[in-house]
Amino acid sequence: MKQLWAPWRVDYILGNANNTGQKPTQCIFCKEYSKDDKKELVLYRGSLAGVMMNKFPYNNGHLLVYPWKHSSLLEDMDSAETIEVFSLIKNAVAILKKEMSPGGFNIGMNLGKDAGAGIDEHLHFHVVPRWGGDTNFMPVISEVRVIPEHLQATYDKLYPHFQRLKIIS
Repeated sequence: MKQLWAPWRVDYILGNANNTGQKPTQCIFCKEYSKDDKKELVLYRGSLAGVMMNKFPYNNGHLLVYPWKHSSLLEDMDSAETIEVFSLIKNAVAILKKEMSPGGFNIGMNLGKDAGAGIDEHLHFHVVPRWGGDTNFMPVISEVRVIPEHLQATYDKLYPHFQRLKIIS
């Protein structure tokens, strides 16, 4: 029998959001949460919004784009935040196209726990690159996703591109 090794998934399975075994006391999307961008997989910190990699991805390169303002309500985003968030989504797609050559994308958000939001107290968008044949029997049969590249390798590939962004809100 072959084994599939995805060590970052244990935190998700155990209900922990970090490697300390403790749930975070702050929201992971709030600017004050962490200054260790590499550890937290933060790719970009703008004036009103940020981009991070999803620690529990659906697919390789799964990104999260979010305003800094701690709110669960889409209607709480002002015009400047909306412009910056959507500019970041647009740039994320361009960067992922350049670095990973996906055939398409799923882009969306889950508003509220009942809609499937894992972190329902802070608004965030998912940008998920997709490739032909990236789905298989593993999630159906064994509830396991196969992610072909380690999170840190993907982070190191994408980080320089996000550091060159100049988003004007």
